[in-house]
Amino acid sequence: MGPPLRQASVFLMGLALAGGAAAAGGPLGIDHRLPLDERGVWARSNQRAVQRLSALTVIGGALWEGDDTRLGRTFWKASEAMVAADLASEGLKHVARRARPEQGNDPNAWFGPGSHRSFPSEEVAHISAVVTPFIAEYGRDQPAVWGLAALPLYVGVARLKSQAHWQTDVLAGAALGAGIGYYEFTRESAWTASIAPRGLTIGLRKRF
Repeated sequence: MGPPLRQASVFLMGLALAGGAAAAGGPLGIDHRLPLDERGVWARSNQRAVQRLSALTVIGGALWEGDDTRLGRTFWKASEAMVAADLASEGLKHVARRARPEQGNDPNAWFGPGSHRSFPSEEVAHISAVVTPFIAEYGRDQPAVWGLAALPLYVGVARLKSQAHWQTDVLAGAALGAGIGYYEFTRESAWTASIAPRGLTIGLRKRF
């Protein structure tokens, strides 16, 4: 089983355990609203922190390492995957216009007003795209890297508990992010690194 499939299996199992057995509707018949819980670890501020810190980490890592090392290329790929996933999920939101659980508790409410932006989960797509290149690159020789899969799982469950997304929104976000992240992994290098000025891709670490 390859890295993306293993990551997806872990994510699906964790999400199923967190979401319970109830089924209400949606395209897979699994969408139901969870009780609102934004206390402690599930606080909205923690969810935002994961998104912001992941962006700062991969962008900072890419600029520090440059594109000449294995780690640096992985940082660049993760950065590019992150931006692509953010843009793709934003575009899909404008098309799907699905109501969030907090906007009426109807998992079958699609193509509504522009304020309906549930599908897919952009934050889950974002973090899945960030961690997938690292898992795919290092997961075989450094199994501890698989611990990064806990980040998309955490964000997915947190978004469900915030009543901001349905289960299929979260699954779609994970699939979108992981798919883009794995595609970036298969590339020899990130295209953004190939077109960036050499002074940018050489890495701050080498300059100083």
